[in-house]
Amino acid sequence: MLIEEPQQLDRTFAALADPTRREILNVLATGEVAAGTLAARFPISAPAISRHLRVLEHAGLITRRIDGKHRRCRLEPQRLAPAMQWLEFYRRFWSESLQQLADHFDPPVHPKPPHRRSHGRHPRN
Repeated sequence: MLIEEPQQLDRTFAALADPTRREILNVLATGEVAAGTLAARFPISAPAISRHLRVLEHAGLITRRIDGKHRRCRLEPQRLAPAMQWLEFYRRFWSESLQQLADHFDPPVHPKPPHRRSHGRHPRN
């Protein structure tokens, strides 16, 4: 598999590694939200939320824009596509590899035809 921007993939996975950032993305999946409103949803300080938002923005997973007095955040779901493609490649790879291994150690069993009893009679030639 060819990865066009390995640093971008690293930033995406680093951003997704934190549960607070994943929850921020879940909230933003419902639509654009003001940063202050977003910060109020979490039991951490506003500066901590701001740091999480910077990480997500640096990874390209969100955009922030100024709207009057508010900074509004929006999810950029298309930026998850390279990570999803990377994961799908390895999901298929491991599924196929594990199936081959299972087939090697437990080959399909073909049922044998039932054994016919002669009931004591032998065929005559």
